[in-house]
Amino acid sequence: MKIIVVGDGKVGSTLVSQLAQEGHDVTVIDNNPNVLRRSTDTLDVMGVEGNGASYEVQMEAGVNDADLLIAATNADELNILACMLAKKLGAKHTIARVRNPEYTKQLQLMREELGLSMSINPEYSAAVEIGRIIRFPSAITMDSFAKGRVELVEIKIGKGSPLIGKPLYTLGRTYNVKVLICAVQRGSEVIIPSGHFVLEEGDKINITADPKEIEQFFAALGILKQRIRTAIIAGGGRITYYLATILLQMGVKVKIIERDAARCEQLCELVPKATIICGDATDEELLLEEGIDGTDAFAALIDNDEENIIISMYATSMGANKVITKVNRLSFTGIMERAGIDSVISPKFITADLIVRYVRAMQNSLGNNAETLHKIVDNKVEAVEFIVREQAPYLGKSLKELKLKPDLLLASIIRKGRPIVPRGDDTIELGDSVVVVTSTYALKDLSDILA
Repeated sequence: MKIIVVGDGKVGSTLVSQLAQEGHDVTVIDNNPNVLRRSTDTLDVMGVEGNGASYEVQMEAGVNDADLLIAATNADELNILACMLAKKLGAKHTIARVRNPEYTKQLQLMREELGLSMSINPEYSAAVEIGRIIRFPSAITMDSFAKGRVELVEIKIGKGSPLIGKPLYTLGRTYNVKVLICAVQRGSEVIIPSGHFVLEEGDKINITADPKEIEQFFAALGILKQRIRTAIIAGGGRITYYLATILLQMGVKVKIIERDAARCEQLCELVPKATIICGDATDEELLLEEGIDGTDAFAALIDNDEENIIISMYATSMGANKVITKVNRLSFTGIMERAGIDSVISPKFITADLIVRYVRAMQNSLGNNAETLHKIVDNKVEAVEFIVREQAPYLGKSLKELKLKPDLLLASIIRKGRPIVPRGDDTIELGDSVVVVTSTYALKDLSDILA
């Protein structure tokens, strides 16, 4: 597909990298020649210098025969204008990154008039992700499929865990639950396990199942944590606004620490039910005074990776029940893991995953669409949900009859709203949702699972 990306910043560059890796014909537009050169020198993409909302610049980039234009600059207005122009000039689809909460509400009403195929808000998406983790504090990360009927949860096997030394095929029988461990990270190695795989201390495992089955499994393991009732958020940016709104709706008492006095006043008006503290969240005395040692959840959402890591380490050492850290550079994940920080959020990768899912669905709009896409295990593994919408050779055949590609696992089949943990005698039928986990392939269609 021919794709044009306007804006080569944090979100744009992540998108350009992922789309180029998937073999798309990508052109990136940016005002900064140095930023453009970085992308064109390291990736197989074209670069056009200039304003992405300019007629001449878009025409130079070839927008008139583009399949998709993605506007991902820091300016909402520029993104909307770029998409409107691109649609008029012949782009088949457009996606705008829109961060302002006021614009987000209006776009739901004006999407057709503006010619937008999709609008995306990285900060809101990140807040939803954090809210999901806080709702299930035993998990490191948590994603959902089939409108929440199936959860994908990551946990770490700690010292003394009853899972140590257990082959995977014994878990269902031992704990009387229907769960599937679909990916394991052991050190730097990523494994799509078979039933005979044996778990070890320190493994990070990804589990798929019905939410109630996961809760039952965690209770049997003795790792089911109590519901979060209090939360402290460091930083008062857009993610904090969205997250505070979500947590307050969940009945969580929220305290926000922000150093900018003017932003504190804004937050008092935006989220009046939250407690707003004007101060420096990196100040140890302030954190102690505000009860960091007794809070159920702590989220470090300052716009600085290093500060977020430091205060997260401090919150962990003080016994905060659940610590979530926002970072832009995944190169820090090793340091955080050694410091005991497991739940890490990166808005640019969440955004990129959502857009890549849309692109894959576009590629196969008449077949078995990629309905949901999540990158897990430090973006090394993909979990993709497909909906079976047409007849195919594999329908009705038992899974043991199908020859599947290596490094790939069917994690769940959802039939008439009921999740099924796949076994050899199960089949895929028309209308099913199928969740596939793979460490090797960029799956665009369910038929891609066959060897």
